Amino acid sequence: MQSTEIAELIRAALPGARVDVATEDNVHFATRVIAAEFAGKRVIARHQMIYAALGARMGNEIHALSIDALTPDEAAARSPGQPRNG
Repeated sequence: MQSTEIAELIRAALPGARVDVATEDNVHFATRVIAAEFAGKRVIARHQMIYAALGARMGNEIHALSIDALTPDEAAARSPGQPRNG
């Protein structure tokens, strides 16, 4: 699976989201998703939204996924050196 495919699946589930996906081996991925839909949701609920977008690919084509899920306000407030939330 390619990073672009994962990004497209997440964008389809969260229209308007900013999605960045990185990988070194096309099996282990890291994603940063910035979406207004995350407002008022805990980290686990945000991750579940992303897992739902990827469906059965999780654990199959996607062996591991590191997730940084932020609202636009959280992303704007975060400085580049701050740790990730996920």
